[in-house]
Amino acid sequence: MAVTLTPAAARHVTRYLARRGKGVGVRLGVKTTGCSGLAYKLEYADAQAPEDVVFESHGVTVLVDPKSMAYIDGTVLDFVREGLNEGFKFGNPNERDRCGCGESFRV
Repeated sequence: MAVTLTPAAARHVTRYLARRGKGVGVRLGVKTTGCSGLAYKLEYADAQAPEDVVFESHGVTVLVDPKSMAYIDGTVLDFVREGLNEGFKFGNPNERDRCGCGESFRV
C-alpha cells in the first residue's frame, strides 16, 4: 500500500511549496497524544531523511517515518473546504475510533 494525496491536496501542497520557495514535499506521521492515543503530524519537508519511506502522488513527494507507517499505511490525504473553513482531511483505513473533539484517533 501507500500514502497518497488527492488532486486537491497535491495542488495545495504544490502552491504552498512554491510560495515558500523551498521544500521537497510533505512529511506525514503520527504522534502519541490526546484521548484516543494518536494524532496526525503534517509538515512541509525541506529535506529527506535517510530512513524516510518515500511516495510520489500527483507530482508531490510524500515522506513518512518508518514508525508511523504501520498506523497510516493506505491513508489518503485530501484538502477540503467546508464553508469558511479549509484544511487537510485524513482518510485512514486503519483508524478504528476517533475522539469526540476530533484531535486524536485509535487504530
